[in-house]
Amino acid sequence: MASFGDDEKPPSPNAGSKDGLVTMAIPAYNRKDVGLTKDTLTAMVEIRATSSAAMREGLDLVAVLDVSGHKIESVKKALQFVIMKLTPVDRLSIVTFDSTARRLTPLRCMTQAAQTDLKAVVDGLQNGGGTDIMAGLELGLAVLRGRVHTESRTANVFLMSDRQTTSGDPREVDPGEVAVYTFGFGAGTDHKLLSDLANKSTGGTYSAVPDGTNLSAPFSQLLGGLLTVVAQDVQLTLEPNTADGDLEKMTVAPGTDYTTITDDKSGLITIKFGSLFSGEARKVAVNFTLRDSDETEEYDATLAEARHSYAGQKTRQSLEAILIVRTPNPSSPADAGAVENRSMLAEEVRRLHADTINAASLLAEAERLEEAREKIVDAQNAMEDIVLLDDGENMVNALRTELLQLLTFMESQELYNERGHPYALATVTSHGRQRTAARGDEGEVISLYATPRMTAYLEQAKSFEENPKEPVPTADDDVEEEIS
Repeated sequence: MASFGDDEKPPSPNAGSKDGLVTMAIPAYNRKDVGLTKDTLTAMVEIRATSSAAMREGLDLVAVLDVSGHKIESVKKALQFVIMKLTPVDRLSIVTFDSTARRLTPLRCMTQAAQTDLKAVVDGLQNGGGTDIMAGLELGLAVLRGRVHTESRTANVFLMSDRQTTSGDPREVDPGEVAVYTFGFGAGTDHKLLSDLANKSTGGTYSAVPDGTNLSAPFSQLLGGLLTVVAQDVQLTLEPNTADGDLEKMTVAPGTDYTTITDDKSGLITIKFGSLFSGEARKVAVNFTLRDSDETEEYDATLAEARHSYAGQKTRQSLEAILIVRTPNPSSPADAGAVENRSMLAEEVRRLHADTINAASLLAEAERLEEAREKIVDAQNAMEDIVLLDDGENMVNALRTELLQLLTFMESQELYNERGHPYALATVTSHGRQRTAARGDEGEVISLYATPRMTAYLEQAKSFEENPKEPVPTADDDVEEEIS
């Protein structure tokens, strides 16, 4: 495997304190209290990145481009937008692949001179033959592995393809700690493969780019996040309290897709989120099974302690206790009227929704389309009975729109294979990672995970598509706009 070590030295990283860039909310619960007999409880732990992007990590991005297909002009335009948004603190390398992979540029700091050079490289891209996705991915990762300068820098790959791979199984490639964002362009793509590659990486997502749409939108939206990375190597640890005798079992509820490690001996659970963009949040539901209590009076039971961490922090984060009142006369679970119970309900609805879409898509892939449609319709009917307030109602409306769109794509097996399958994959990865993934419906559905910068870049990319000669604001301009 190639080893480079020729990445340009970037400007010195931000010297300010990184403390307080990620915070943890007080845990929310689905019950106000539980009984003294064997019972269950679900708690939601939420961590959130600061909404300020004034201090961010430098971006190291490798664009791995399939040049074997017919979408080359759209690829060029999308990459031109990316180049114009990067600043000297960011570095970009371009790798292309057809039957072989080639590194066209090392990781270069995006000065004006470098922007001019890379724009010329992009303009010169030409079609080739064969589609060796594995070779392209391996070379892109090798560029990042071979870096000399890594302090306060976030490593990412954009991998775009509009063809079926013709050599090897790219799933065998280990991305390490690099986030791999994949883009499936059009009906001829192996969307499942690209989805698997993104999901194998820490924090990566898969985006569907239907025929007739442009690559600039999904590229720009993700770039809006990557240029606002405020914390890397973000982790959440959940330490069970087995000493007091209340807790029998603690597990992370299904519905999120992060690297989760459980220590068999201590029961300690570590969840790895990768990087967090400005304003992003991660919600994790944790299920607790409680033993019979020896007590006869009401008391507070501490079940676990939660702590978050991330690279560069100097002050150790304080613990958040996950505790519940155990009482001889517990409230009915139906009495869920508190604010935390509404937020818990919203999160439960979202996770069940993602599970439904995944299950329906598996049925449709097996050509059991009628059963898949029934599952979606059942979910639609259940959604009509859900009433949430404020942001929760916006979320329910977004989920309803997703169900309706997927049902539309299930009118025939042919339509599902062409549009429904990639739409479902991108929707599932978006909910699993709690991060925006494009599906070709930008502007038509409320995005649950888009940050303000992502939304701004999406609009800028649309303007750029319409008039490429109009100047595009720089990332520094965007920061000044946000601060003002």
